[in-house]
Amino acid sequence: MRRIGVAERRARLALRHRLSADARADDPAEVARSLLALHGTDPSSVYVGAWARMRDGRVADVERALYEDRSLIRLMGMRRTVFVTPLDVAPVLQAACSRAVAARERRLVLGMLAEIGVAPDAAGVAVWLAEAEAAALRALRARGEATAAELASDDPRLGTELVMARGKSYEGRQKLASRLLLLLAAEGQVVRARPRGTWTSHQYRWAPLTDWFPGGLTDWDTQDAQTELARRWLRTFGPGTADDLRWWTGWTKTQTTRALTELGPVEVDLDGTTGLLLPDDVEETAPPEPWAALLPALDSTPMGWQHRGWFLGDHGPQLFDRNGNIGPSLWWNGRIVGGWAQDGRGEIVCRFLEDVGTDARAAVRIEAERLAARLRGVRLTARTRGRTWLEEELAG
Repeated sequence: MRRIGVAERRARLALRHRLSADARADDPAEVARSLLALHGTDPSSVYVGAWARMRDGRVADVERALYEDRSLIRLMGMRRTVFVTPLDVAPVLQAACSRAVAARERRLVLGMLAEIGVAPDAAGVAVWLAEAEAAALRALRARGEATAAELASDDPRLGTELVMARGKSYEGRQKLASRLLLLLAAEGQVVRARPRGTWTSHQYRWAPLTDWFPGGLTDWDTQDAQTELARRWLRTFGPGTADDLRWWTGWTKTQTTRALTELGPVEVDLDGTTGLLLPDDVEETAPPEPWAALLPALDSTPMGWQHRGWFLGDHGPQLFDRNGNIGPSLWWNGRIVGGWAQDGRGEIVCRFLEDVGTDARAAVRIEAERLAARLRGVRLTARTRGRTWLEEELAG
């Protein structure tokens, strides 16, 4: 069994995730393809994560790829999380992960509609929902792009109020249009288009998926798509463990085992743990030149594995929130050595959690200046996650 030590894993990460200077890309679609997908729950993470891996990226480059060239697309994928991925990867993610998310979402919406009595029985509720879906898609095609609020005004059914978390202290109400767009997105019928505000905005307009895929998504068989996604994950994140893959995809143990059995990966020794690699990907990787990076919260690299000790060390409590989401991180030669945030004036402040030496500090300073030039005074805020211990300290 071939042994792959921590140093080689870090070298692979640097090159395949385009983090070393000589591996940087010219286009955000290249970055997303190299990572399989950019984590997109927080809109700003897409931009900052792409810039960290590009030679000269700007806001306009990412916006062009998302909304003009449409070489990138947002979709709900692994672990019911929004990702930004290239068009050739999107059908695989949709069939391997989004399809199951859509099935759960449909059952949930049907249950909420039954609660408020839109029809006398389950069959009637299903018909009512199908008619509401057709109305939403007609309205969206007529408008081209629309917000959920705009669609809710186009048909009375779309303005129907659903009761969320009924009976809980945080019970609330939501119009069907909002929930329906999430369902249609998971099913591959609509897509998040331009935000209403700036590139950091969380409120999207929606558009028909055919604006990105005129013929619709390629219809993959679910199991074939899962095998293909496992292959791509191993190419990007390998060597990794079966547990890493199961956590990243959100699959069951059975689904993960089946996909890996189909692939037949090679077992390697990760310092006492059994790791997996594709059979044609076992050649040794030489280390790149020393490199530093400032990665955003929820970046796809640190969120690519469940077992992170080989690059995270003991820094998890300072850098992750209580729900397991990583905040902004500082990297030096393939390992996390600290974190960063913006202070009250919007300036980037870095904090090292270990002694890294003068070369690392100088390299991190250069990367911080590179990021500041791209932000141009824009303040980043924590979205869909809590601020980490280190963020709280630095922001204060």
